[in-house]
Amino acid sequence: MNDPLQILHQTFGFQAFRGAQERVVGRVMAGEHSLAVMPTGAGKSLCYQVPALARAGTALVVSPLIALMHDQIRAAEGFGIKAASLTSADEDRQETLARFRRGELDLLYVAPERATMDGFRSLLASTPLSLFAIDEAHCVSEWGHDFRPDYRLLRPLLDTFPDVPRLALTATADRQTRADILVQLGIPEDGLVLAGFDRPNIRYHVRPRDGVGAQLKALLAEQPGPGIVYVPSRAAAEKLAGQLGGGGRTVLPYHAGLDARVRAANQRAFVSSEEMVMVATIAFGMGIDKPDVRFVAHAGLPKSIEAYYQETGRAGRDGEPAEAWLFWGAEDFSRARRRIETEVPEDRRGGERQRLNGLAAMVETAACRRALLLRHFGESPPERCGNCDNCLAPPTTVDATEAARKLLSAAFRTEMRFGITHLMDVLAGKETDKIHGFNHHRLSVFGIANEEELALLKPVARALLARDALRADEYGGLSFGPGARPILKGEEKVELVLPAKRQKRPRRGSGAANPEGDPLFEALRARRRDLAKEGGVPPYVIFHDSTLREMAELKPTSLAAMGRVSGVGEAKLERFGAAFVEVIRGFEG
Repeated sequence: MNDPLQILHQTFGFQAFRGAQERVVGRVMAGEHSLAVMPTGAGKSLCYQVPALARAGTALVVSPLIALMHDQIRAAEGFGIKAASLTSADEDRQETLARFRRGELDLLYVAPERATMDGFRSLLASTPLSLFAIDEAHCVSEWGHDFRPDYRLLRPLLDTFPDVPRLALTATADRQTRADILVQLGIPEDGLVLAGFDRPNIRYHVRPRDGVGAQLKALLAEQPGPGIVYVPSRAAAEKLAGQLGGGGRTVLPYHAGLDARVRAANQRAFVSSEEMVMVATIAFGMGIDKPDVRFVAHAGLPKSIEAYYQETGRAGRDGEPAEAWLFWGAEDFSRARRRIETEVPEDRRGGERQRLNGLAAMVETAACRRALLLRHFGESPPERCGNCDNCLAPPTTVDATEAARKLLSAAFRTEMRFGITHLMDVLAGKETDKIHGFNHHRLSVFGIANEEELALLKPVARALLARDALRADEYGGLSFGPGARPILKGEEKVELVLPAKRQKRPRRGSGAANPEGDPLFEALRARRRDLAKEGGVPPYVIFHDSTLREMAELKPTSLAAMGRVSGVGEAKLERFGAAFVEVIRGFEG
């Protein structure tokens, strides 16, 4: 065995492990089974890459998506690690098998479907194994939001090699999911390493949806750097990509309905870009391993807080400042509740409703969004984070209980068959043909809302739909949900959150990467861009922005000095060091 700390320094160019990395690596080196729950950007891949180089044999990495494997292999090879995958998309499978049998690979990536195939165990028995790494381990749990049945078939394979340490890794798992992962993968309870869920570099914003195309255009005009816009459907991906693509910035769609070659080309373009925006369905989920995404925006409600956490976690994986925006509408909650009642097995509906209620609480809260998010995962955070919209610009809250009770009464008196527009007309006392046609002008609720209450009715309806006090059918008709009764009986208040007015921020070229406007940093980025193009790899595979920023600060003019920059390992120093020293010397002269 080799020294993990020495490998960390020589191969990856880091002086010390961060956070929980040292504990996780230590457990693997001791041959212990572990589940590491670490936030995205905390360096989960290092937790298996370092032991894979330190221990004898090849590490088998089980990963859910081919695109993700190929991104990770490309990044690993940039550090001089010998890595390959066995997938249906690989044309060099025979060569990979031969390299594996000869013990020439440090890492072998496979999908769970291949890992559980007949005969795969005998292949693994032909070569010493250093460890099993099960990436995106929440896929093993039926309680997880990305359940993959083949992950639950991994245990017999793992048990065939009881002396090979197994390391499960995920960024997203609540208490129930964590317990299930431990059982399904045969990891003891004391093998859980919980590194926390906080992503302090991500700033959270939530807004009611109000012309989402215009809202996103405003965001793109102010927010530089690569970004992802998540949408609820394929049609929405195409439509929004078209709407947002006219501003001189490349905006492409990504969804399962695209031709496979177009989809792959769009993903390659995004991964290589320093400014492009991808408008995507969740088909663009785990298949992205791009560290410099500067923002993630949701144009509709995610499936759960877990899904929201994971999808927003694709921003700022490099630890640099990033933003997460969520634009939601009442109809999102209506659709989600109908889906639960019609598509989800009965025994899982309770959990799904609970997850949706958690989302409702997050979009409606006037308190710190990060604190609410972290409490959902069982943490006890401070009351204020200082880096979400509610902390930075506290919203106004209005007691809208009386307006809510009048709206619920109007829905009841009109036999719960009409939408918000008609109910507002009834409460306002409007003499319309429709109201007279249904004799609604004779109802006790006709004209009972005052001007102040009428102004609140639309946001009140949105809040009642979110908290399941009202439900909308597919035609927009509003009826009572289980949350209506306590409001009508005066047992529960309805506080309405009125978001603070958004301050427009000026856009500054590559401001996200270079807020100081340092010309040396821009020159280093330009050289990185050229080298990436020559090598056919994304720029971040060569060096992250944080590494270039340190170069610009320290100005190393020799290879020895360059080797002391964080993120410059031996392989990268040998391949790229001279090119970046040349740029710095040009500025020194």
